[in-house]
Amino acid sequence: MGTLQALRNRFVDAPNSVGARARRRWERLITTFPDISEMSVIDLVYSNAVIEHVGGHIRRERFADNVRALSPRHWVQVPYRYFPIEPHVLFPGFQFLPVATRRLIISNWPLVHTAPRDRLHALRDAMEVELLSVTEMRYYFPTSRIGYERMGGLIKSIIAVR
Repeated sequence: MGTLQALRNRFVDAPNSVGARARRRWERLITTFPDISEMSVIDLVYSNAVIEHVGGHIRRERFADNVRALSPRHWVQVPYRYFPIEPHVLFPGFQFLPVATRRLIISNWPLVHTAPRDRLHALRDAMEVELLSVTEMRYYFPTSRIGYERMGGLIKSIIAVR
């Protein structure tokens, strides 16, 4: 494993990484749903960082509609758009850059999760993720309580819980 990949692993991917220690989702999930051990799959919709990958507003809206239709209870987490480090690429401000610049970064940045095999795949990867704001999460989940995961005092993730 290269030095930079080892660094990514240490900070993000490994079970004992800084990121893993900072994520307290499981404890919060248990606190929110103390009867989780008695629940069946249909009783609990749990989504961890999926909605930003479904592709555009209409698909995110359908995703949220399906979450609400499947169960009266849910936990939907998404990385916060305005956290300074984009979590998929680990590049500061990546989410605010033009698509062409994002493609170049994905093609060359050593901390991407999976390096693209060519320019076309790098472009696809650059356009694939759309992080959400608090306003968007409130729109998609209007009857949910909106919670936050913080890192260094800043909102890192948004969680819609019902």
